[in-house]
Amino acid sequence: MSTRSAGLDEAVTSLSAGARHWIGRHAAYLDSPAGRAELPVTPRVKALLQLALLCRYWGRTAPEDIVLGELTTVVERTWQQPDFPRLLTLDPRYARAFELMYAALAPAGIVTDAPRAVLTRLTADGYLAPRRKSPYVHLEARFYADLAGADHRFASYEELYAASLPARAGTLPVADLDVCVVTHTVFYLSDFGLRDPGLTEDDRAQALRVVERLTDHCVGLGEWDLVGKLVLAQYCLGADPLGTPSGAAGIRMLAEVQSADGAIPGRSVVRRAAADATPVEFFRKSYQATLVTALATLIITSGRAGGLSAAGTSAVREATR
Repeated sequence: MSTRSAGLDEAVTSLSAGARHWIGRHAAYLDSPAGRAELPVTPRVKALLQLALLCRYWGRTAPEDIVLGELTTVVERTWQQPDFPRLLTLDPRYARAFELMYAALAPAGIVTDAPRAVLTRLTADGYLAPRRKSPYVHLEARFYADLAGADHRFASYEELYAASLPARAGTLPVADLDVCVVTHTVFYLSDFGLRDPGLTEDDRAQALRVVERLTDHCVGLGEWDLVGKLVLAQYCLGADPLGTPSGAAGIRMLAEVQSADGAIPGRSVVRRAAADATPVEFFRKSYQATLVTALATLIITSGRAGGLSAAGTSAVREATR
């Protein structure tokens, strides 16, 4: 049953516009002399990779947006910096995943062979093979290897879903579930809502129930960043988040906490930026949740307008198995 109120469509439109405006105003800081001096290296590198991911889906959903051009310039400039590939590897915990994202999200038309060189090395090192990867890391690597156009030996998406957390989470308490693993599994299966996730109707319905339970739980906890991911996951599984009770509550919560300049001021109510936060502190607190909100609302509003849908694109399903 739809729970949409008269103002919910306007709320999500305003939420999206505000989040995109804030990202557009502040993203260049990541690659500025001040940003390089004031931000820790690995979080800054991760933030730039996330910006490239946002640009990919922004380009698929609102390609004529002027702000997108400004963000793309930041990403292109970053990818062409000779030292950036080295920065990807400074923290061994994330080095391989960061390198694969870097290769997969390289902007079209950049004048550098570095992404291809990184991909060649990952292939030679055996990273594009299952080895002993966990099901989630295996799925993540498959997704980005496919985006990069790389040859790999990863399992099919059907096999990877069968081994995933959402596939076995139906009876688990929500407190025992890793929201990021659940949501990103759905994102990778569905290309962030741009293709059918390739699930049977029973599997899709079960996954949606898990996501809706998690959305209710995270709304209750005031987990803003996680709620942004969860409402997008609902959309990726074929639901209209503005029409589910938990999705509507999540959108309302994000709209209520959004600051006047468009930021979501922290990852959660307990991790929000302090009233006296410096500009750098506010940026570090707000960037992640604001970017997630921009990504989620771009995809959801575009799909609801009839441009894209995770459901009804089954032709892609066979091509990605």
